[in-house]
Amino acid sequence: MRATVGRPAATLQQPRPRLVASLLSVRNWQQLGKFCVVGVVGYLINLAVYDALLHEGVHYLVAATCSFLVAVTSNYTWNRLWTFRELRGHFGVQGMRFFVVSLAALGANLFVLHLLIAQGGLAKLPAQAVAIVAVTPLNFVGNKLWSFRRRSAR
Repeated sequence: MRATVGRPAATLQQPRPRLVASLLSVRNWQQLGKFCVVGVVGYLINLAVYDALLHEGVHYLVAATCSFLVAVTSNYTWNRLWTFRELRGHFGVQGMRFFVVSLAALGANLFVLHLLIAQGGLAKLPAQAVAIVAVTPLNFVGNKLWSFRRRSAR
């Protein structure tokens, strides 16, 4: 491998130290585990509310939005109190960030849900179950890196 100007070839061949350290961090894996437990509870809440609203005749996209609002409230509370406990900052600031990340995840969820139902022919409840799982990595990364990030030393 050729060296670029100012950087020796050996540096280019080494993996990113920060990425490797993140993957080897027990704390990160514990947080991911806790995030997944909270997510499973939120997932069950989401599906239960979604199913109940579908049975009441609510349109599937509206039902998905309403069930999201119920589940995101539970998820924020438990992630703040348990998953990212040591990273708690201002309630309102973290709440706003969590909500923004969750809205991005909701947008992705609604997109995937619509594709699975309209294009994939999947039934509404299984489609929502798949859509939630599909956007979970986006949700975790956004919350870990932005909503509950460590405050930088000033």
